[in-house]
Amino acid sequence: MRIAVLLKDRCQPKKCSRECIRYCPRVRTGDETITIGEDGKPVISEELCVGCGICVHKCPFDAIKIIGLPEALETDLIHQFGKNGFRLFRLPLPKSGKCVGIMGPNGIGKTTAVNILSGKLIPNFGKIDVEPDWDMVLEKFKGTEIYDHMKKLADGKMKTIVKPQYIDRIPKVLKGKVKDILRNSDEGNRFDEIVQKLGLERTIGKEINELSGGELQLVAISAAMLREADLYFFDEPSSYLDIYQRLKIARAIRDLSKEKKVMVVEHDLAIMDFLCDVAHIMYGSEGAYGIVTHPKAVRHAINAYLSGYLAEENIRFSDPIRFDEHPPKQRQDLPHLLTFSKLVKRYDGFSLTVEAGVIRKGEVVGVVGPNATGKTTFVKMLAGILKPTEGEVSRSIRVSYKPQYLSVDYDGSVEEIILQSAENLLTSQFHKTEIFDALQLKQLMNKSLSALSGGELQRLAIAICLSKDADLYLIDEPSAYLDSKQRMVASKVIKRVIEKMSKSALVVDHDVYFIDMISDALMVFDGIPGKEGIGKGPFDMHKGMNLFLKSVDITFRRDEETKRPRVNKPGSFMDRKQREEGEYYYRL
Repeated sequence: MRIAVLLKDRCQPKKCSRECIRYCPRVRTGDETITIGEDGKPVISEELCVGCGICVHKCPFDAIKIIGLPEALETDLIHQFGKNGFRLFRLPLPKSGKCVGIMGPNGIGKTTAVNILSGKLIPNFGKIDVEPDWDMVLEKFKGTEIYDHMKKLADGKMKTIVKPQYIDRIPKVLKGKVKDILRNSDEGNRFDEIVQKLGLERTIGKEINELSGGELQLVAISAAMLREADLYFFDEPSSYLDIYQRLKIARAIRDLSKEKKVMVVEHDLAIMDFLCDVAHIMYGSEGAYGIVTHPKAVRHAINAYLSGYLAEENIRFSDPIRFDEHPPKQRQDLPHLLTFSKLVKRYDGFSLTVEAGVIRKGEVVGVVGPNATGKTTFVKMLAGILKPTEGEVSRSIRVSYKPQYLSVDYDGSVEEIILQSAENLLTSQFHKTEIFDALQLKQLMNKSLSALSGGELQRLAIAICLSKDADLYLIDEPSAYLDSKQRMVASKVIKRVIEKMSKSALVVDHDVYFIDMISDALMVFDGIPGKEGIGKGPFDMHKGMNLFLKSVDITFRRDEETKRPRVNKPGSFMDRKQREEGEYYYRL
């Protein structure tokens, strides 16, 4: 089965010479393999296309994908978005009493699958010329495990709740105090229980438009949990949250899954492992097609996802991501790059104290801790953006800073901003290979900055930061908006650049996999969020992670197969054993 996909957001017929039509051998012999549609963009006939791939390589905007798929998948086609549009094959399956995870890269159809299972989208099974209806759906699924689910949706006997992915849009549609919004959502008289469970005591008195990203996320999750439904979907519930909050919401969602059907789309694989019982992998080609695998136990699903290989189907769907089991760098052998005395920064209602420390040449220092304890304030003091109230940073070094929150105040294209502020991404072979190509920026070059998704903007910001000629790279929350594979790639890009250029970096993040992969040393922040922050370190990785995980109240071990870090299930043999030994973080 051959599919032809046109990525319409990339196709720019006014800026090209219609190379796809000019060079198509079938068009040149008189066939109408590629024609021009009403919108001025090409329409590719899959029946006439011979799969030569010439149009794919000639398109200057990488807007065409011609892909060969196994014929057996044809009967598994669930939905297609128009001619030459995205296709979804198979569906994940909700299960009673189990939390079901869905993992996969961005642009692969996870949200489409959620929309179908929640009844928001009626699947068309590739019949793009007819209006889909529930009779067609029930006929298609007759005799399958998912039939009962679809029948209840068709009959209006299943209520579903979806916690949306893009929580930053909430203040645009909701107004008023958080307390009133949550009370209006409370259909089971559980307001006090959920507020306490998710730690919203200090948030409920605020107006919805005053909330931070993390507070908005917690309110969205709470509002979903307060509603009464048969099936709950949580789309990327960990975004904007620190590790403490992520574990808190994971425990709450896990408790809910014992009573109701629950499905979770999540990119933080440590949280997925902790939260879910089983998981579906989704793989395919971004914007072109997505395939849902059969469910696996969550450990095996994550391992298969990281390996990029499905043994039972003999399919390689991506390059493997490997976790290296190597001894930590001996920090005392590395020369000093930057030293700071005890630093104090005071604001009205908040104070930050950071103990004296040293950042050494050639190391990546991870920074972990709760939100609102001063991590970003500390980074800004190192960057010279903020002056400490007490203490000083002793440095005569060049700094490159990627902020936590990315704002778009530039009208031009990605190509224009790269040529203006990061030209060596295109002119230096090292920067082009190790940063530009690795972060897949080529396909973004003709997009305007304002049209980029959160993940695309994040990749661009990381690349521009790393392109600067600096001694110390300060990178605040680089994993935000990235899917799990992109996070692993970004961590390796940062690590490689620091090692090969003999530079240093300080990286703030909440994804423990990301921190584990990237860090040589660790700074740990603690305190009372919003009131007081205390920063300590840098420590060597074992000491720092042990201190951090003890405060989070979880233990980690290495997975025997992939060497990835795994959160021990609370009360398990390994969890009890490591706590007794005082080893919250695995030893090599």
